Amino acid sequence: MQLYLVETGNFKLDGGAMFGVVPKTLWQRTNPSDNENRIDLAARCLLIEWGSRLLLVDTGLGDKQSEKFFAHYHRWGPHSLEGSLRAHGFSCDDITDVFFTHLHFDHVGGSVKWNSNKDKLELTFKNARYWSNSAHWQWATHPNPREKASFLTENILPIQESGQLYFTDEHPELAAELPFEILYVDGHTEKQMLPLVPYKGRTLAYVADLIATAGHVPVPYVMGYDTRPLITMTEKASFLDRAVADNYLLLFEHDAYNQLASVRATENGVRIDQILDFNSFFS
Repeated sequence: MQLYLVETGNFKLDGGAMFGVVPKTLWQRTNPSDNENRIDLAARCLLIEWGSRLLLVDTGLGDKQSEKFFAHYHRWGPHSLEGSLRAHGFSCDDITDVFFTHLHFDHVGGSVKWNSNKDKLELTFKNARYWSNSAHWQWATHPNPREKASFLTENILPIQESGQLYFTDEHPELAAELPFEILYVDGHTEKQMLPLVPYKGRTLAYVADLIATAGHVPVPYVMGYDTRPLITMTEKASFLDRAVADNYLLLFEHDAYNQLASVRATENGVRIDQILDFNSFFS
């Protein structure tokens, strides 16, 4: 098995929204904001090569929305999904599986694109199975008012219509072939799926929106976007205890500057032990 980081592009969000009730005087120590209170974020995906298969975990924001839409998110930096795949020697047509942690636009937007005439939407990864689960798909396609703006029809329905959509719970034999354990969590959104990937003697936890950045490791540091923040705190505490006990490495999807971290138990709870560079650590 070989793992690659796929940087799909950076963006910005309001720091207060990203940290909920935590005061700015605390969160700005790890995630400093600009003069509009926005913090830098990444859309970092994980590419897993095993056997003849190539699986991409999440797909970033994509580029098919309007400039007016993207103006709210202040994209920055040189990265793109297709460019990062090319840098690793792959193309979109090489992807055999796309695995969604959940269907918010910043995790699924790159899965669907405009065709060459820009008059029809098509799948970015035409040869891939697209993986979700039935409970989350139902949640996303019949959204609550709080999350409706994050579940965009143009990101979701083309996948369903393609015939390439698979649910982990409805296709258990096929899901068992995936090269990781799946941890289901419900605080951020219904049945978010976190891959726990065994790799070179360690377990790499792709923590998605359970722990958005290194600054979100303390249990009370919960995003204002979470639908069930108290459940997030319970899930995070349980996960972090497991991470310490089993020596997990945390891979951050949204931290623009910190890719990977180990954690340790302290008298104040679980905290970052070391910030690590992915390629250097696994070289």
